Amino acid sequence: MRLVNAIKNGIVIDHITQGRGLTVYHELKLDTIENTTVLLMNVGSDHLNKKDIIKIEGDFHLNHEILGLIDTNITVNIIENEKVVKKIFVEVPEKVSDLIKCKNPRCISHTDDYARPVFTLVGQNGELQYQCSYCEEITKVKFK
Repeated sequence: MRLVNAIKNGIVIDHITQGRGLTVYHELKLDTIENTTVLLMNVGSDHLNKKDIIKIEGDFHLNHEILGLIDTNITVNIIENEKVVKKIFVEVPEKVSDLIKCKNPRCISHTDDYARPVFTLVGQNGELQYQCSYCEEITKVKFK
């Protein structure tokens, strides 16, 4: 078993469904930051059987919307002086922009740099489905 030290101040992204930790890591672009970051995969869990965890030391602006699109099991723990001071449960966002692209190739958002569509959640039956504010096309959200 590996020993991973507790972080003094930072963020712990916990309860990531097994195998999705790397997706979270890439979508948050954690490979581009200078903070000490640890990705733990296939960690034993009473709730999920196995889970992934990401620990980020220090200050980091976390996009909760992208986490909600990837995995609604995720909890975010804010750590100060090695103690959890706040626990956040992520949710599927009702509206998103700049996180997904319209699947309609003729949508104005593909050709006009100033057209930034807002996507509204329209379905959640096993797949997240969002409707484009410009062309009303339904786009399914999938992360690897």
